[in-house]
Amino acid sequence: MSQTSLQSTLSHQTAEGALPVAKRMFRLDKSFLGILPFLALIGYFFFYPLAVVFNESIHDSHHHLTASAYKALFGGDYRNAFIGSFELAAYSMAISAIIGALICWAVVKTQGHARKLIIAAAGVLTSTGGIPLAFSFIAAFGQEGLVTKILLNVFHWDIYGGAFDIYNFWGILLVYCFFQAPLMVIIFIPAVENLKVEWQEANETLGGSRIAYLRFVVIPVLAPAFISSCLLLFASGFSAYATAAAMSNGTIPLVPLLIGNLVNGEVLADQANQGDALAMGMILVCVLVFGLYALVMRVSRKK
Repeated sequence: MSQTSLQSTLSHQTAEGALPVAKRMFRLDKSFLGILPFLALIGYFFFYPLAVVFNESIHDSHHHLTASAYKALFGGDYRNAFIGSFELAAYSMAISAIIGALICWAVVKTQGHARKLIIAAAGVLTSTGGIPLAFSFIAAFGQEGLVTKILLNVFHWDIYGGAFDIYNFWGILLVYCFFQAPLMVIIFIPAVENLKVEWQEANETLGGSRIAYLRFVVIPVLAPAFISSCLLLFASGFSAYATAAAMSNGTIPLVPLLIGNLVNGEVLADQANQGDALAMGMILVCVLVFGLYALVMRVSRKK
């Protein structure tokens, strides 16, 4: 075969091979069509309402562009509401994280039906919230509650003799920990279960103490999972609404309660967009929290 015919054949084959590549570059992958219903669902129920809320937050009652609703977030009752929500979320996160971590450690050391029972109970308690949870605590720890009467009549302990009140900040914190701690058990126990027995045996073989095992093995391994779990607990406590609304009647300054009051029509003149601005502030906080969560998970995967 001559050199000219060889070059012609190679160029023809190259053109034929390049054509499918060019087509693939501009052809839509059919596997993408399978997630279109999911994307449409997310777009309609998440991004569209988000766009509507943002649009309403930057317009006043006369449909004029304004940033007054966002400026109001940094002062007065709205600022106090964010501080209250941060405190409630932080306290419930810290208490629930410690209690949940201790329960996880005990569950891992437990075998048999007790372990399954504890995990199942944690799953049930995690999904228990809102009005039913508030009613349960009012029926148990209210001024006429069953537990309150038992403590008073049997142990002569009046829990309302001091500053305790089921309807104030600390009472709501107690209720939040009731479902936050089981949530910590659910999301943190896989990390605790990943601790291998061989690591502890190697530490004992090499003459390491329990403190050394905790310092150089347990804490570095569990720290990313513990931090990420705490961030999820913070987001859960910061955004919870129904339980606090049922127990406080809107008297405690919390952002979700203020938004509920504004949505229900309890607004001042020309401030109908203030609830939308508060909602956008909550969304921004949650985005930052989940951004930190993604960063922690990314760092932990690299390690």
